[in-house]
Amino acid sequence: MKFYGILFSAVLIAVTNGDVSHLSHDEYSTTTVNYPPRPYEFGYSAGRFPGHVDRTHVEVGDGAGTVKGAFSYVDPKQQVRVVEYVADEYGFYPKLSHELKAPEDTVAVKLAADRHHQLYSKIAESHANPHLPTAGPKKSAAVERAEQKHLDLFAKIAAEHAKLGAEREAERLAFEATSIRNEHEEY
Repeated sequence: MKFYGILFSAVLIAVTNGDVSHLSHDEYSTTTVNYPPRPYEFGYSAGRFPGHVDRTHVEVGDGAGTVKGAFSYVDPKQQVRVVEYVADEYGFYPKLSHELKAPEDTVAVKLAADRHHQLYSKIAESHANPHLPTAGPKKSAAVERAEQKHLDLFAKIAAEHAKLGAEREAERLAFEATSIRNEHEEY
């Protein structure tokens, strides 16, 4: 069936593009009647399942050639897109807009938001009064041992660096004491 549609389209294109200059205009004349526009209006709404509307279209023709309308649909990001338009003898003028459709929070999101606001209020209160003691977490015995080990290692490394620094300074001073000064050096 699709093949016959394609074949019919090809024949129709061939006939309409054919040369008809040998035909007389008197024998084969056609006329197209331009009826005046009539007022009308229509509208519909539809959805993907019963009780759900995700697209609408309304249009009004005034009978004088001006058509005004609007259509809307829900895009893949769940935003309602609205296109209002006017068409008249001067052209087609669309006006695009959209409304953000805010998703409704689930129970879990509402509970998390409440918990967040409670913690935020508690932190804001403690920061508002810096004289209030802030109770930090208690250190366990393991944390205290690890902290002491870290401080001992830090002290040992700092002592080794101080010793190396003193040795390097002594080497530099000994080198300068035995070096002959170059008369072209500028200090």
